[in-house]
Amino acid sequence: MKQSIAFIFLIFSLSILTAQDDTRIYDIINAVSAERIEKDVTTLVNFGTRHTLSDTTSQTRGIGAARRWIKSEFENISSDCNDCLEVFYQKDLIKKGEGARIVKDVWVVNVVAIKRGTKYPNRFIIMSGDIDSRVSDPNNFTSDSPGANDNASGMAGTLEAARVLSQYSFESSIIFVGLSGEEQGLYGGRGLAAHAKQNNWDIVGIFNNDMIGNITGVDGVVSNRDFRIFSEPVPPTETEEERRARRFYGGEVDGISRQLARYVYKTTKTYMPEMNPMLIYRLDRFGRGGHHRPFNDAGFAGIRIMEAHENYTQQHQDIRLEDGIAYGDVLKHVNFGYAKKLTTVNAINLASIAWAPPAPTTVEIGGIVEPAAKLKWSKVDGAVGYKIYWRDTTSPTWDNHRYVGDINEYTLTGIVIDNFFFGVAAVGKDGHESPVVFPNKVFR
Repeated sequence: MKQSIAFIFLIFSLSILTAQDDTRIYDIINAVSAERIEKDVTTLVNFGTRHTLSDTTSQTRGIGAARRWIKSEFENISSDCNDCLEVFYQKDLIKKGEGARIVKDVWVVNVVAIKRGTKYPNRFIIMSGDIDSRVSDPNNFTSDSPGANDNASGMAGTLEAARVLSQYSFESSIIFVGLSGEEQGLYGGRGLAAHAKQNNWDIVGIFNNDMIGNITGVDGVVSNRDFRIFSEPVPPTETEEERRARRFYGGEVDGISRQLARYVYKTTKTYMPEMNPMLIYRLDRFGRGGHHRPFNDAGFAGIRIMEAHENYTQQHQDIRLEDGIAYGDVLKHVNFGYAKKLTTVNAINLASIAWAPPAPTTVEIGGIVEPAAKLKWSKVDGAVGYKIYWRDTTSPTWDNHRYVGDINEYTLTGIVIDNFFFGVAAVGKDGHESPVVFPNKVFR
C-alpha cells in the first residue's frame, strides 16, 4: 500500500513539474515597455537614413551614427547588470560589385551583445533586428530613409529584450544583435553565420525580427494580435542519405527550423493566449528574403517573426504623396503596443530556451507493423526527464504529449506508428523544454 501511495505521489509530482508555469515568464511579460520601444524607434528614425552605404563619420546621420548608438545602448544595458553583456562589432568588408546593390566598397558592421550562459556558455539562442533602411531605389544611400517599421521596430525590440533579460541568469547564452546589409543582400546575416561557424558556436536557432510594428494591412485588415512565424521545412544542408530516409519515413515538414517555429507557437499560446501566432510553411514571404536565411543556409535553425498584415505603401518607398496616398516608412505608422507584444513573444521564448536543457542529439524510432511506437533517445545533461510528442500527420502542431520521466526509451502502446509523427523534448527542473527533436534514426 505504501509503495502504491509513493508511486501515485511520484506521478503527481512529475505532472506538476512538467505542467507548471514558471512565474518568471509573467514577470518578463510585464517588464517589456512600449514607451522604451517608441523612444528607440524614434531615435533610429532621427538618424535620417540608415542605408548600409550611407555616411559613417557623422555623429547624427547615417548608419555609422546609428550603429554607434546601438552599441552604446547595449553597453549601457550591460553597465546596469554588472557588465553582464559582451558587446562588440562583427564586420566584413564587401567589395564593390560583389552584388548588384554594392556600388562601392563597404564595411558591413553588426552590433553584437552576448548574455553568457552559466552552464552552456557556447550554446546560443539569437534574437536579431536589422539596422539598415532604404527607399525605392535600393542604391540610393543619401535620401531620407526613416525605416520606422522596416526595421527600426525589430531593432528596438531587440534592444528592449536585452534590457529585460539582462536582469536574469540563464544556463545557455543569449545573443542580441543588430544586423546590417540586409537590404543589400543579407550580408550581415551571412557574416555572423560565418563567424558562428568559425568559432564553433552551438546555435539553437535565431529569431529574425523584421517588421514587428504595423497592424493595418494594405488589404484593409487591422489586427494587433496576429503575427506570422516563417520557417523552412528542412535544412538545405541535408545529405542525400537524409533525403532518402525522409522519403520513406516522413519528416518533409519537420526540420529544425520548423521545430523552432512550433516551439514559439506553443510557448506563446501557453503564456500569451490572447495572441494568434500563424505558422507559415515557407522560408519567407513569396519571392522575398530575411536575415534568418543565411543561418538556414549554414545549417542552423532560423525563423522570421513579423507582423501578419503588411502595408506595401510603407515599405521601400520614397517619402511622397501620390494619387492621394502617403508613401513612406515613417514613425506615425508604427503601433508601439503591438511592437511590445511581438518583443515579448521573443523575450519569453529566448528565456524558455535558455533555461531549458539541450535537446537530445539522437532520437530513434521503431514499431514497423506493430500496434505501438517505440522511441529511444540520447540523454542530455541537465534534463530531469523527457516528453514524447506526437501529432496527426496533417497537423501543423504537436497536439499530444506524454511525460515519461528520466529514461531514454519508451513504447507508446496502442498507437500505430503509421498514423502519426513523433518527437522527443528534454525537460529541465523548472519545466522548461528543449525544442522537439524529430526522429533521426530508425531501428527495428
